[in-house]
Amino acid sequence: MASQSPRRVTILKQMHIDCLVVPADINEQVYANESPTDYVLRLAEQKALATLKNLQGKHADLPILAADTTVALSMQIFGKPESNADALNILKKLSGSTHQVHTAVALAFNGKIECALNTTQVTMMPLTDAMIRQYIATGEPKDKAGSYAIQGLAGNWITRIEGSYTGVMGLPVHETALLLEKFKV
Repeated sequence: MASQSPRRVTILKQMHIDCLVVPADINEQVYANESPTDYVLRLAEQKALATLKNLQGKHADLPILAADTTVALSMQIFGKPESNADALNILKKLSGSTHQVHTAVALAFNGKIECALNTTQVTMMPLTDAMIRQYIATGEPKDKAGSYAIQGLAGNWITRIEGSYTGVMGLPVHETALLLEKFKV
């Protein structure tokens, strides 16, 4: 798994898949005019390739699974917040909205790489500044795309999802299983 995300590892364990965590260190800068879906697909593929390049010895022939998640409101991409003030700004924008959570999964194995994309529509109730500040004080938004975790306290704010709950968590089970099956992993 080319990710340090404990949520992704937990999801893989629920799928009865053990993994070795070998995080990828890549530049996650958004390109000018890059769509949210192109962005997550590019990052998932780059993470898989970076980890593949860094694996050596007995692990060099293992399948590499990578994923990237972003939250988008129209074409505006919300990654992980850079600060509490950034988290406040992001959550104020998502408050009362239906936004998209895009998660791309890449699998590199036997000289091939393939990607899959999951997009889920998420509706968040209107939030007050006090609600947002209390949430930020928990520390939960720190490493989350869009500054929230649906599986955490912010799940109380989600009024509707259309798509994959595990995709919003960071690893869509269906798409991941299809890729693993396709590569006979």
